[in-house]
Amino acid sequence: MEVIKVGIIGCGNISSIYIENLSNMFKGVKLVACADLDPSRAQAKADQKDDDGKLKYPDLKAMTVEQLLADDQIKIVVNLTIPAAHHEVATQAIKAGKSCYNEKPLCLSRDQAQELLKLAEENNVLVGGAPDTFMGAGIQTCAKVINDGWIGKPVSATAFMCCPGHESWHPAPEFYYLPGGGPMFDMGPYYLTALVNLLGPVAKVAGLTGRAKDERVCTSALRKGDVMPVDVQTHVTGLMQFASGATGTIITSFDVFKHSLPCIEIHGTEGSLSVPDPNCFGGPVKLCVGRGDWKELPLSHSYPENSRGLGVADMADALRSGDGFRPDGKLAYHVLDLMHAFHDSADSGQFVDIQSQCDQPKPMPSGLFSL
Repeated sequence: MEVIKVGIIGCGNISSIYIENLSNMFKGVKLVACADLDPSRAQAKADQKDDDGKLKYPDLKAMTVEQLLADDQIKIVVNLTIPAAHHEVATQAIKAGKSCYNEKPLCLSRDQAQELLKLAEENNVLVGGAPDTFMGAGIQTCAKVINDGWIGKPVSATAFMCCPGHESWHPAPEFYYLPGGGPMFDMGPYYLTALVNLLGPVAKVAGLTGRAKDERVCTSALRKGDVMPVDVQTHVTGLMQFASGATGTIITSFDVFKHSLPCIEIHGTEGSLSVPDPNCFGGPVKLCVGRGDWKELPLSHSYPENSRGLGVADMADALRSGDGFRPDGKLAYHVLDLMHAFHDSADSGQFVDIQSQCDQPKPMPSGLFSL
């Protein structure tokens, strides 16, 4: 098997799990470089030691962004920069002849996303991005349950992501309250990607939004007392009409201190399905057929609990085979389009027809994938 070499741009909070998994989990990829606008951050990632004092990732080299983009051996750039930089960094990577896997969201605007998809096609490279949690064992088990007809024809879905915000724990939470942030753009991609994976693309949406505060006060140990402006809506309620005919409701909020709502439920003509947290790769998956009781199902796939990087491995497989990959640019753009459409509907007071299209991702193999 040809091993596809990968470089990471952006060495912030999320980079640690990508570095760990892309260095050790997948046979088809090899992480060889990391870069950051702050070179010391990249060097710190490359210099990490194990318990014996040896380099934890001996193949990982710290580079400048320019050096990484100029390195011909690197075929995939994993773009872990802040959302506002996703478009610029991905554009640079694609123009350098590299496929690019963005952290979510794909970009800030629809126009930026369309530019990236066109640019990738012109340069004969791939573009796509997170989340890849829908490829994990939990949601793949749910997809099999639906595809095998256990709940009959899906009729409706509900999805809830409610919390009080991230300023109590995150070391640099400002971007969560700037354009590209907020509960829908931060956590919506996990929920919407899972729903599209399970029920197919969305045809029409409506939305209502609100904002509890115009300022937030950090309560984390490192930033306690710091005040941040809030420039996004922090409570978003959406309605969805799927192309299949099913309907859905989604709420994402940074204004809820406590709740008992499920993550995702799918209801069909023959039963109901409880879908695990789409921010995770595992279970539990619960099924209720007819008027019976909920029963937890064994997972149909055997991927590890935290398999972040599956999407990068899938992109690498696509580069080798010439086939498509699951978290591709059309899916990521469709999810971005939906998130904007909820806000557009709230502003206009009208339903919004969704113009973007994507394929429902094909199921993952039930065995270990490129591990």
